[in-house]
Amino acid sequence: MTEPTDHYFTDSPAASDTERRTLHTHLAGQDVTVETAGKVFSPGGLDKATAILLDEVPPPPSSGDLLDLGCGWGPVALTLAMRSPDATVWAVDVTERALDLTRRNAASLGLTNVRAVRPEGVPADLPFAAIWSNPPIRIGKPAVHELLRIWLPRLAKGADAHLVIGKNLGADGYGRWVTDELGLPTQRVTTSKGFRVLRVSRPGAG
Repeated sequence: MTEPTDHYFTDSPAASDTERRTLHTHLAGQDVTVETAGKVFSPGGLDKATAILLDEVPPPPSSGDLLDLGCGWGPVALTLAMRSPDATVWAVDVTERALDLTRRNAASLGLTNVRAVRPEGVPADLPFAAIWSNPPIRIGKPAVHELLRIWLPRLAKGADAHLVIGKNLGADGYGRWVTDELGLPTQRVTTSKGFRVLRVSRPGAG
């Protein structure tokens, strides 16, 4: 998530039948049809940053609990679920509209391993085998730091998180902050079209 918006932390009810629109896109090597709606991130299609994340990140673990932090209408969560059908994918967002769209899209694609929930709906003691996120940088640095402080330490030992952040939105600074503040090694995986993909690792054997 990298566009300016004011609704990340504002609840929004599920979109009505007239508000939802059909979108044809490409996820996990397949052409798929999904639904989007206004008042969620990038309702017109797969945004550039998320596309880079999905193209550049290695395949997710085949099993375990995987996290999409800030799911929107679900492109990351759906990709994780399609690539790892034996894993449980937690699609987390703060608005009901986003969660409803992700649930609908997972159901229409026959993906039974997606759990679209608010942050408090994730079991507090659950470690993640992987975290993929296009975080909502425009909510401001303090709020982003708090998100990262809450979720990144929940990586399982030996697991990685991959974040995509615009270079001009402080990608390098966020990488240094994660290493310095959270003690989690962070590396730059790639730079493409003005975005960085960062890998955050939790040391230790899984």
